Amino acid sequence: MSTVEELTDIVGKGHIITSPAKSLRYRKGYRSGQGSALAVVLPGNLMELWQVLKVLHDNNTIIIMQASNTSLTEGSIPAPGYDRDCVVVNGTRIKGVQLINGGDEVLAFPGTTLFKLENALKPINREPHSVIGSSNLGASVIGGINNNSGGALIQRGPAYTELSLYAQIDENDELHLVNHLGIELGKTPEEMIYNIEHRNFDIDNVPADNKRVGHNRNYEARVRDVSSHTPTRYNADPNELYEVSGASGKLAAFAVRLDTFPKDGDSQVFYIGTNDPSVLEKLRRHILSEFKNLPVSGEYMHKDAYQLAKKYGKDSLIVIDALGTNTLPYLFGMKATTERILSHIPTFKPYFPDRVLQHMGQLFPNQLPKRMEEYSQKYDHYLQLKMTGSGIEEARRFLKPFFAEEAGDYFEATPKEADRIATHRYVTAGVAIRYEEVFQKQHIQILPLDIALPRNEFDWFEHLPKEIEDKIEHKIYYGHFLDHVMHQDYILKKGVDAHELKQEMLKLLDKRGAIYPAEHNVGHLYHAASTLVAHYKRNDPTNSFNPGIGMTSMSKYWGNY
Repeated sequence: MSTVEELTDIVGKGHIITSPAKSLRYRKGYRSGQGSALAVVLPGNLMELWQVLKVLHDNNTIIIMQASNTSLTEGSIPAPGYDRDCVVVNGTRIKGVQLINGGDEVLAFPGTTLFKLENALKPINREPHSVIGSSNLGASVIGGINNNSGGALIQRGPAYTELSLYAQIDENDELHLVNHLGIELGKTPEEMIYNIEHRNFDIDNVPADNKRVGHNRNYEARVRDVSSHTPTRYNADPNELYEVSGASGKLAAFAVRLDTFPKDGDSQVFYIGTNDPSVLEKLRRHILSEFKNLPVSGEYMHKDAYQLAKKYGKDSLIVIDALGTNTLPYLFGMKATTERILSHIPTFKPYFPDRVLQHMGQLFPNQLPKRMEEYSQKYDHYLQLKMTGSGIEEARRFLKPFFAEEAGDYFEATPKEADRIATHRYVTAGVAIRYEEVFQKQHIQILPLDIALPRNEFDWFEHLPKEIEDKIEHKIYYGHFLDHVMHQDYILKKGVDAHELKQEMLKLLDKRGAIYPAEHNVGHLYHAASTLVAHYKRNDPTNSFNPGIGMTSMSKYWGNY
């Protein structure tokens, strides 16, 4: 019996895809990259997932673990150059959330999205580690843990846990199911899986684990240390690499146990504008080192990013505002299906749905708040400072005298303004891709970078030499300003090679002491740091899961790497 036949017996014909056209959405990256696969298989529960992994292991098949495929660096798709067959194992059908210990903790599974987790916690007034950005796309909880992603909520830091249930292929090429959840589930894989799926344990009396934690350690102290010459966070930080955390798909995570947090009470967004980037840095250092109450977040956007998002993110903002985030994963799936169908018709060029949406969006009036628009005419740099509780009054007491002395101004956003401000910042992440799709005839390339600057870096805003500036059509700067994690997307002029320019840009970043990528996983676009490679090898000594990640070896047992 062939590998595909064995997998079909497990999941059924409706949940295995062998057609290259139909499987493209699982094999193609969100921004770039594409690889081949023998099949895409979608198990419906943890037992099917275990059986699928056993078949793939027995047949010496490369395993690409995938959830929502929202990676921006090709980190959860196949890559060219494998020495064995490859199968994508997509876990999005394995849904569900188990609230344990009264909701103070949760168990999340391969198909659990951040959005679903947010909704499960709302009735008990609690939140997961992250509640903005990728939750709109339907990104998975386990995907976030795998990439140490997130961190916009500066009181909590990136996604992290040391409590998990995962499958691993050891140095003797034997497949095991490892239970480090801190919950007694039995001895055999089948017992563990049955007991966790059927909740055969006291969900409101799960013992604390004295060895392992379910959230990021000491993040507040790190973010407050504005004198440090190292970044606050980056996903190759050796302090944040533990089994599934930072695994980049080198283990098959079945479940993770995470802490939850009390939901913030009343909140207030202070919208800040200035023409002097040093003003924002002075503000940042004072807030982090002197405020009793840390902000919830501090999101930055440059004027050019603002204007481009206003034009090329308008339809996304309208959809989110009208339909909410719950429908977005389905809409993305429908768009991918439409693109696949139209790709067989010569009349339709690639990305036709996106180009239609772009034109339709321009038929609607401007969606951005009037005061926000006025700031876009007066200032080049904007900061969305969100405070809660007693921190609101603390910010008020500071900001008024601060801007009496410094260049710039601020206003207190209404709840409706705050929602639009946050959504506008979110849709900025897709602007470069949309621009590339709209102007595909020009064959331009985009160069996305996300960087972590040292905490003590005062001159945080980038100034490029003329020889590099001359190669760039648009610069899109936005990011998580308070912890100095910045996203810098470049739309290049026609004929400029993105790979060559990237090497020039990285040299400049090295001189500034920046670390990259900061939060999007090394994927197949960056070399993994030595600490990250060591973590990969510990997790996957046979190099059976996601080989080649971080530009490492694709060979079984890592070859000579």
